[in-house]
Amino acid sequence: MDALAFVEKWRKSTRGERSAAHEHFFDLCELVQHPKPGELDPTGQTFTAERKVKKFGGKEGFADFSKQGFFAWEYKGKGADLELAFNQLLQYSGDLGNPPLLIVSDMDRIEIRTRFTGFPTKIYRIALDNLTWPANLERLRWVFHDPERFRPEKTIERITEEAALKLAVLAPSVRGRHEDSTKVAHFLDRLIFCMFAEDARLLPNGVFTQVFKNPNRDPRYINRDLSRLFEAMAAGGDLFGETIPYFNGNLFDETAPLELLATEFPLLIEANTFDWSEMDPSIFGTLFERVMDPAQRSRLGAHYTSYRDIATLVDPIVMAPLRREWAHVRDQLALLVIVDSESPKEGVQPPAPSEARIKEAQELVDAFLARLRCVRVLDPACGSGNFLYVAMRMLKDLEKDVLVGSRRCGLKDFELEAGPHQFFGIEKNPYAHDLARMTVWIGFLQWQRENGFPVQETPILRSLDNFELKDAILDESDPDHPSEPSWPKADFIVGNPPFLGGKRMRSELGDEYVQRLFRVWGERVRPEADLCCYWFERARRQVEIGACGRVGLLATQGIRGGANGETLSRIKESGDVFFAESDRPWILDGASVHVSMVGFDDGSEKVRILDGRPALSINANLTADADVTLSRRLAANLDTAFMGDTKGGSFEIPEQLAFELLLAPNPTGRPNSDVVTPWLNGLDVTRRGRNMWIVDFGVARSLVDAASYEAPFEYVKKHVKPARSKNKREAYRKRWWIHVEARPTMRAKLSPLRRFIVTATVSKHRLFVWIKEPILPDHQLIAFARSDDGYFGLLHSRVHEVWSRAQGTQVRERESGFRYTPTSCFETFPLPTPTPSQTAAIAAAAQRLDELRSNWLNPREWLHQEFLEFPAAVDGPWGNSVKKPNQRGIGTVRYPRLVPRDSHVYDMGKRTLTNLYNERPTWLDLAHKTLDEAVFDAYGWDPGTTDEALLELLLALNLERAVEQGPINPPPNDEIDDESSEAF
Repeated sequence: MDALAFVEKWRKSTRGERSAAHEHFFDLCELVQHPKPGELDPTGQTFTAERKVKKFGGKEGFADFSKQGFFAWEYKGKGADLELAFNQLLQYSGDLGNPPLLIVSDMDRIEIRTRFTGFPTKIYRIALDNLTWPANLERLRWVFHDPERFRPEKTIERITEEAALKLAVLAPSVRGRHEDSTKVAHFLDRLIFCMFAEDARLLPNGVFTQVFKNPNRDPRYINRDLSRLFEAMAAGGDLFGETIPYFNGNLFDETAPLELLATEFPLLIEANTFDWSEMDPSIFGTLFERVMDPAQRSRLGAHYTSYRDIATLVDPIVMAPLRREWAHVRDQLALLVIVDSESPKEGVQPPAPSEARIKEAQELVDAFLARLRCVRVLDPACGSGNFLYVAMRMLKDLEKDVLVGSRRCGLKDFELEAGPHQFFGIEKNPYAHDLARMTVWIGFLQWQRENGFPVQETPILRSLDNFELKDAILDESDPDHPSEPSWPKADFIVGNPPFLGGKRMRSELGDEYVQRLFRVWGERVRPEADLCCYWFERARRQVEIGACGRVGLLATQGIRGGANGETLSRIKESGDVFFAESDRPWILDGASVHVSMVGFDDGSEKVRILDGRPALSINANLTADADVTLSRRLAANLDTAFMGDTKGGSFEIPEQLAFELLLAPNPTGRPNSDVVTPWLNGLDVTRRGRNMWIVDFGVARSLVDAASYEAPFEYVKKHVKPARSKNKREAYRKRWWIHVEARPTMRAKLSPLRRFIVTATVSKHRLFVWIKEPILPDHQLIAFARSDDGYFGLLHSRVHEVWSRAQGTQVRERESGFRYTPTSCFETFPLPTPTPSQTAAIAAAAQRLDELRSNWLNPREWLHQEFLEFPAAVDGPWGNSVKKPNQRGIGTVRYPRLVPRDSHVYDMGKRTLTNLYNERPTWLDLAHKTLDEAVFDAYGWDPGTTDEALLELLLALNLERAVEQGPINPPPNDEIDDESSEAF
């Protein structure tokens, strides 16, 4: 059959659906040269007519035609309401495997709707009279042969990005004329909702577009019509002869709309060209928040968190227990309404369940529905509402599953009632707060539309007073008596609290705010902890007092250790962690980072999932191995490892400038080498030394004394003082020439030593190196006040690396390294008690390792040695190196430095410890193996012990030593190994 014959035949037909649908479909198969269902699939498994489904109202029905992975096709009589037919098809498309095309037809019209996941819906309408058009015939062939040809070019995410960017010009223009940013956000939210409502057919006949159809009209009249539209949407009404539904809600309250300028109408018209009914609320809120908030404008083109990412946390926290409950109800329903015959015969239906069983089944469904509709979800840092939007969609999906399951059991139909009123948010940013409510509402209306459930409520929007505009962790309404804010009760708490490290809290939030925060929260959260810990602790308290059942929050990976780790330890004391992703990629403020996800409750949940796999338990550091968070600091390790000097300004200088300062004279006759020394930070250890120096006036040198070193002092005055004078800490402002945290204890311990050990605070490989005095280690290095090779060997052994990795915190992905802190990684590490011969074996292996590495890093063939000569005093930092001092104790220092030969400058750049350990050549592996064997021998353990078993042995030894030594004092405040001191 050709196209002309097909059109001629069906133009004459007056038959109804029942008598003509099959013949019409079979003729289409012939037209596009596709086998009929019985020819292609005699069994009817993948391509068939009359597939049994449960239709609207709970009655059993049949889908007219379906081809698995291609389409579902519903026929209606001529002139039928195809929109209603499509909604009906939507509701049982799940029974047909959710095909990518949903098609409805009355034989005069064929409507093809695309349903590709993550892509916008496209509608193709083919009238019988136009069926012969080449484009229409091509589309019909695609339906049967290649539905992928219908896949839209742009994803919903991409379209949402483009739509948000169109507002990036309009929003600043409006905001620039109005001081009240909240009113601007509210007004623009109204415009966005109007565009959505029109495209979702909640507003009739393009009434919003009509307001702006002539941008050359007098702006006064356009603004007047826009105001009238808002008024009509607030209470129901009329505009341009169209009946406007009653929307209500917070969105269309009595707040007067702002006025647009003539130059702004074209911007809005351009934005209105998008199909706003297809926007993705899970990302649009974030994008529009960036448009609205000047502080986030620079992130407009940056990445955002996707629906799938958010669902990774929402699903196990919120949905998993609800689905378990529904699965239990479903199992009971199967026993009540399905009666199996002992010897079923073909064609014989089992007996129908009794009325009593039907009643009991109905009561089970009703009880679960009541439970589902009372669920309350709170996001106490809701931002633009992304987490709540995802949770709401998933809750609605479950409610729909209950409806489908109820229909299959022959139970009564019911209206879907779960919705935005069950979701609660707390947000202090007015832009985000207003967006969050709109995000949830649009998401709800979108879900109804996508799943074929008409929006029939009046008003269409309800007020969402369950979103609070306030600070979630500090109530400053009474500045003299700050307090902890109240949180609403909820079954579930989910969200993404702000990521702000302890060291940045003062600079970002202000000293006064931080001091009040510390005062209110007291001992419950360590002052050095990250900001997100306050949300974790408050959520823990909500669980403890019975105001919440389950919690799922995000944090940086730092949550697993140090001061942050104590927060998770408190959670395990009053409840337990049942779900965790210890290391997961995430998008934070547009940047790719790695985070940890933590789910916890009061201990009721018995299933533990860690990194996607079952676990017997989850420790406070989000591992399932030996719980090293139980370890204790050991007295034998105290006063040995220290965080390096924190300079707090541009005190560091390149070598050439250092040499100039070293040779400059002073009026006192003292050499500048008293206050100018080599300086090393973490990069100098993991890469190659940069020959950097630093001006260092020690820990307590007076202004008068410091100024006597003329050239170094004037350098610091010019390059450090301007920034330090603005520092929020008075002590830092007043003593601007002194490093902010000069670590007096560390200096006192290192001063008698000719060399000492350092390791970078953050590195991929745990590397230890020797440093000679008077080099000053930076705070990105941990310095060990030991000069013996045996100690170096213990630190560089596999035993210590396994322990320190378990105790440290991963920075991002494993390749980026982990953080080493003295209190957790070293002071808890149980050292062996070796015999003299064992100590000698460890020292010899360590010496050999260091010698081989040094030769590889600095091959003699590629280098030559040079010397810097400068005056120095025997009572200064260079005292051990001074030659031929005069009567005043001032002599000369010849400071050696290795310089690459010209032909090997490039080669030397690649000789770094990180590159060496990335390659790990055989000689290096064997050197470490020899060292490890010596260290394991000192412990009396097998070198083949697995990492997991090694942690168990070390933890047992740590706890044994802790019992023997008794309690010890906490570390002094000026030597705490976190980064809170760098608060400038």
